[in-house]
Amino acid sequence: MKTRADLYGREAAELLRIISMYPGLSEKQLCRFYPDKEDVTKNLLSYLSRQGRTRQADTGGYFPYGNDRMETDSGMVQAVWVLLDFIDRTEYHSSSEFPVKIAFFSDGELYEIIHVASGQEALVTHALRQSRDSGSRRIVLVDSPEQIPLLEFPGITGFCTVDAAGNVSYYKKST
Repeated sequence: MKTRADLYGREAAELLRIISMYPGLSEKQLCRFYPDKEDVTKNLLSYLSRQGRTRQADTGGYFPYGNDRMETDSGMVQAVWVLLDFIDRTEYHSSSEFPVKIAFFSDGELYEIIHVASGQEALVTHALRQSRDSGSRRIVLVDSPEQIPLLEFPGITGFCTVDAAGNVSYYKKST
């Protein structure tokens, strides 16, 4: 007979991995990682909080135990909304280093989600022009569509914005 820990141990470990990689995600975002298992995910979040393995900030975001500052990276939270649009076709995902927020594999292709905050267009363009081409498809997350003409570097697949409710809008640069 399997115990509850046997049944949900893998899911709990994966949920902790996601909370550690992307601190500050909301319950809604965490539930979207597990379609059709919303109740299980909510129960696991409650269980992990009671165990002291996660903490929920006043803002509603979840953080791993030991993250005393509980500061949310809004660019990362927005990038996760973009990732969640692809989650059903994603084989692997992970946080990455500036300027890439998230790297993921989907259908055998490497994708990078790059957040460009307003005012950082020149910095990110310079950083990515100088880097060697990784062969990845780059999804560029901007704060507003007005930033799109200011961005030009190798590998851009498309652009997107994310509103406060987590809705993602996609754009292509017109030539």
